Amino acid sequence: MLGEDHSLLHEFPEYQAVIAQLTKSDATFTKDAKQYNALDKEIRELELNGAPIDDEAMHQLKHDRAQLKDSLYQRLSSQ
Repeated sequence: MLGEDHSLLHEFPEYQAVIAQLTKSDATFTKDAKQYNALDKEIRELELNGAPIDDEAMHQLKHDRAQLKDSLYQRLSSQ
């Protein structure tokens, strides 16, 4: 579905406390979480505006978001 919210807190509400704790204590997690949420926002805005970029560029953005999501999830689930 176009324009869906895939922000970190929306994707992993069960890890809200862990996200808050890691955001305060882990600079790398914080940087990656910010990058993930920025990518999600960019993708959502592009989708809602009719994706004014080519398919390959959109695919790359979604791929980058998925990789960050996987990495962040691994860190969340190991806490």
